Amino acid sequence: MKKMIASIAALLVVVSATTLTAEVDLKGVKCVVAPKDATLDKTAKYKEGNVYFCCNGCAGKFAKDTKKFADKANHQLVATKQYVQKSCPISGRDVNPEISAKVAGTKVGFCCEGCSGKVEKAEDDAAKLAIVFNDKSFEKGFEKAKKETK
Repeated sequence: MKKMIASIAALLVVVSATTLTAEVDLKGVKCVVAPKDATLDKTAKYKEGNVYFCCNGCAGKFAKDTKKFADKANHQLVATKQYVQKSCPISGRDVNPEISAKVAGTKVGFCCEGCSGKVEKAEDDAAKLAIVFNDKSFEKGFEKAKKETK
């Protein structure tokens, strides 16, 4: 009886993990370590979500030093719709729907031209990621997406 219950529990874990993974669209999403396409079968748990990699080597590098890859991992959580924007990541104030910018292909809203200007003045995507998706800004501006119930 215990074996049967354990088998059913294990099956439910696999089914639920597969269902959660299947909901993520990785089209255009890059590995957080290397500039290659991320895949569904190479993942790690991160901030109540999953980050995706191109290979096991990158997953290992991420596991050794998550802080080094935090900006890209936070961005990927938003790009895969596991997290959604709740406020301006710079100030923490309400987002003005008319003020936004693309940061590494992801639309991000801001409260004012001053905040969006800081991002737009950044020299490249890495600099923009560091401004918008660092841990402090991520905490101010984004939250775990709520699951839809049917």
